Amino acid sequence: MSADPETPLRADAQRNRDQIIAAARVIFASHGPEVPMEEIARAAGVGVGTLYRRFPDRDALIRAVAVDNFAGVLDNAKRLSVEAPSAWEALVQLLYHGAELQLSMQLAMLSQRAHEILKDDPEVAHLREAVLLEVDDLVVRAQAEGALRKDVGAGDVAVVFARIVRQLPAHRLKTPELATARSIAIMIDGLRAGPVTPLPGRPLGKDDLI
Repeated sequence: MSADPETPLRADAQRNRDQIIAAARVIFASHGPEVPMEEIARAAGVGVGTLYRRFPDRDALIRAVAVDNFAGVLDNAKRLSVEAPSAWEALVQLLYHGAELQLSMQLAMLSQRAHEILKDDPEVAHLREAVLLEVDDLVVRAQAEGALRKDVGAGDVAVVFARIVRQLPAHRLKTPELATARSIAIMIDGLRAGPVTPLPGRPLGKDDLI
């Protein structure tokens, strides 16, 4: 049986849980959530039995990673909103903070299995909405600053970023981190205010995402 998530864990059990989630986050982001559980256990430095004591099945692990990851993205977005010198700079830094945001996009938008697991989960839905609200606020403020083009919305930012992180498998690139960073830089230049090619239709907002 797995431990009740509301019951405080012993220090060693909590450490194992944290190691498993950290390993799963890295593997899910680069290879998706279908990676064998044995590989996740090996990356976490724990036995398969330990993994299954903490997370009885893949669905439970995907949910735990999603909650942990969305919470981290939300904390970072709120911090940047306050500490960054402008909303535009906060948005840029959030996009460059690629590891957590990439995994959020993998789980929320790119993986059909993860989407099916998470779509009706109230905690994940609350965190996802909170992240999108923060992005929406940064988009509106950055447009008011004159730094972000006026014809995009938070949904556009999320969709374009999701398409960027749907990258080639790591083994097909000599420097996958560099490739992603360069793609994000190209995306950011496309978001800047200035002479731009008009976009078709209307801006996509957070409510356009399902």
